[in-house]
Amino acid sequence: MIARAALKAATRDAHERVDAAFGAHDLATRAGYARFLLGQAAALAPIEQALTEAGAALLIEAWHDHRRAPLLTADLAALGLASPSPVPAPRFADEAELAGGLYVLEGSRMGGAMLRRAVPDCFPSAFLSARQHPGRWTRFAASLDTLLYSPQRRDAAVGAASRVFTCFEQAARQVVEA
Repeated sequence: MIARAALKAATRDAHERVDAAFGAHDLATRAGYARFLLGQAAALAPIEQALTEAGAALLIEAWHDHRRAPLLTADLAALGLASPSPVPAPRFADEAELAGGLYVLEGSRMGGAMLRRAVPDCFPSAFLSARQHPGRWTRFAASLDTLLYSPQRRDAAVGAASRVFTCFEQAARQVVEA
């Protein structure tokens, strides 16, 4: 798991900034949960679209059924909220960058499962309840060593993952400033 460890170490600060930005919302309140979902939606939808256009289906089995933006849109609608203005998504120029972007989104599913515990049962939570299919994360993480076989490819993946984290951070700020 050399590539996964490299991605984790190189993006730790960016990941912590995103966690802090979204962690500022009290998910137990309607207002806090709404802001959290709006921030997530502003980033997730355009990032998933960019990943789709770059060929995510080649790296993630059943990618189209696996995407979470529709679940997020449904949760917002159930709360009576429209989808927010999207932040500009990063572009993924090659397979290494695609792997870096997917690393962030696939890893966020595990965080979503933990955050779900803080959300009252009366709130819509399809987005945070979206589970990883058994073995999917393990298979994807293992594939990173094959995909990111050189320092240059790992650097490209780190750059893409960092841009995805930046996109989420920008979306979190957008919600706070609105």
